[in-house]
Amino acid sequence: MPVRRILRGTAGARPGEGDTAMKPILRTPGVLALLSCSALAQTPPPKADLAAGQARVEAVCAACHGANGVSVADNIPNLAGQRVAYLEAQLRALKSGTRKNPIMGAIAAQLGSDDIVNVAAYFSSLQPAYAAEKSAQLPALAKTNVVFPENYKATFTMYQTVNRSDINQVRYLWANPAALQAAREGKPMPAGAVLVLEQHAARLDADRKPVTGSDGFYVADRFVGYTVMGSGAGWGDAFPEMLRNGDWNYAAFAPDMKARSVNQAECLACHKPLDKTSFVFSLEPMAKVAKAR
Repeated sequence: MPVRRILRGTAGARPGEGDTAMKPILRTPGVLALLSCSALAQTPPPKADLAAGQARVEAVCAACHGANGVSVADNIPNLAGQRVAYLEAQLRALKSGTRKNPIMGAIAAQLGSDDIVNVAAYFSSLQPAYAAEKSAQLPALAKTNVVFPENYKATFTMYQTVNRSDINQVRYLWANPAALQAAREGKPMPAGAVLVLEQHAARLDADRKPVTGSDGFYVADRFVGYTVMGSGAGWGDAFPEMLRNGDWNYAAFAPDMKARSVNQAECLACHKPLDKTSFVFSLEPMAKVAKAR
């Protein structure tokens, strides 16, 4: 059988120049067989386990995206019928941090490679929904044990002011005595800890930019509402472990202190990476104020 030769030379070289000029590569039947075996030896993609994907979706993902891939809110995408490759790519990007999203990033970080394959395959296998459809929230996440702490300003301590330039708000954070004592002593937040966040729209100037006061913070204009997080014994027992923040629960209230509908899954996912600071973003400034009292 004739031997085929593929000649490879250095660009611009003349015959006989350099070690790489016009070196023959012999493509014999043995070489061809070796190349074929190498191609076949590549690791095949993992096979999806739809049952495992369904179990993971129903336990965690359903809190926002619905067990049937139909989300619980207009600002959350439906995933039913989405392409597998797209879902896998987005989950891997969120897990690695190349795609930024504080809520989904915290969840994707806990997914293994098999989880990603299984979840993507399961969502893709579902029937796409009509745009107007919505899923109900998971029962354990739709209710909260948090009640509004009336007269909080009489007993709580304001420990931080924060400008939110992305939404033109200034926020004031308050902690109750139990939270403040734990922060002072460097202990985890205990059952009975309550934190209140006041949201105020900033006053805007003629150019629609926030007006800043002499203290460097935006000047408050219109009160928007409250967010409250509270901890109680066993309050987190019913939550999926991938979402659970110890025993913290979350709630939102209108300016008149009436409860607003809130999906706790979003709050839980956002705070999930903060397990070393009792799931509290502002523990350091709280401790600083507590120690100064």
